[in-house]
Amino acid sequence: MEIAVAHAAERYPSLNMRHISPHSVRHSTAMHMLQSGVAFSVIALWLGHESMTTTHRYVEADLTMKQNALARLQEPAMEPTRYQPTDR
Repeated sequence: MEIAVAHAAERYPSLNMRHISPHSVRHSTAMHMLQSGVAFSVIALWLGHESMTTTHRYVEADLTMKQNALARLQEPAMEPTRYQPTDR
């Protein structure tokens, strides 16, 4: 791992100031896969997760995906009405 980070730091010197662990590489790769539209099940298999719940944590961590989902929401086409019961 240290060799890979040292090689990458030649191109991106800021990596010398960071602690890069195998977990951070694994997490970054999973997040990039998720943002690229790779299915949860494929990411779960790739990461070796036994449960989709574990993979779902990546979705919860990605604020950009949350913002994009909210941006796709539209206002309701009809005006909201208030229920008016009959006199009975």
